[in-house]
Amino acid sequence: MCSNQPNYRPVLLALLVLSSLPSARAAGPTPVNLGSAVHFTILAGAAVTTTGGGVINGDVGASPITGAAILLTQAQVNGTIYCVDAAGPAGSVIAPALLTTAMGDLTAAINDAAGRSPTPSGSFLNPGAGNLAGLTLVPGLYKFTGTALLTGSDVTLSGGPDDVWIFQIASDLEVGDHVHVVLAGGAQARNIFWQVTTSATIGTFSSFKGTILANQAITMNTTSAMDGRALAFTAGVTFNGNVGGTPTPAAPFFTSITRPTGHSTILVLNTTAYFPITLQSSPALMPAVWTTVVTTTPVATPWTYTNQNSSAAQLFYRAFIKH
Repeated sequence: MCSNQPNYRPVLLALLVLSSLPSARAAGPTPVNLGSAVHFTILAGAAVTTTGGGVINGDVGASPITGAAILLTQAQVNGTIYCVDAAGPAGSVIAPALLTTAMGDLTAAINDAAGRSPTPSGSFLNPGAGNLAGLTLVPGLYKFTGTALLTGSDVTLSGGPDDVWIFQIASDLEVGDHVHVVLAGGAQARNIFWQVTTSATIGTFSSFKGTILANQAITMNTTSAMDGRALAFTAGVTFNGNVGGTPTPAAPFFTSITRPTGHSTILVLNTTAYFPITLQSSPALMPAVWTTVVTTTPVATPWTYTNQNSSAAQLFYRAFIKH
């Protein structure tokens, strides 16, 4: 179900985070750093077109092409449409510098994903002889020496919430009609990356998971759905799907809380950069009375904030991301 209301991730309180809790090591490679491209559901080097697609949850942008090439309307986008000039759709924001940075970060992300090593071998090289249909894949780095197909039946990615999958594809990514990418074991779309050397096509009635990093074009056909991002560097994005949206980011958590003076507290949080975060405090948990300390958009993680007005003898803190 699509909604115009923002979604909020669970909160983690400092009281809980500072205890010594065991943590499992994530499987697979480290995630691809998308930089400032992370908050875009669609980012393109050329036109963003549609013939009547549905809702996009997240931001949309195109650069260096003129804003007139973005044919989505603000009514379709639960987010911001960014353009390089004033020719964009009504309600769009002119932000050429922001878009230049995002496209630069996209280039870095594509190069990062394409350059991961060591070179996959065995079942991680051309899995399914190039067609993922019917397979269950554990976290890891996978490589296709030609086109990667997902046609005929679903593929399952099975792993934990912090596990990572990266797919290096030397040619196209072709997802057939009525095919789903299924997540099992707590796997999260935010940790799945498809590096496509040429173009990607998502078939009708298909359901796709993960971020597509394409050198050329990305097409989402009629009634398809994406929990991820369509990021196309040199060419355009065609969105004819029912819905597309950025994956839910991980909940923020405190890694350090110190009080160097009687009136200040230094808080360090791991969070997802470029997503708005709200920090709140309370003198007591029962009953909880929370006051907003700051709402901001960090551009790096970990994020450090100094609360200069923490004169109370004891304060509890919580933080949540707006998504």
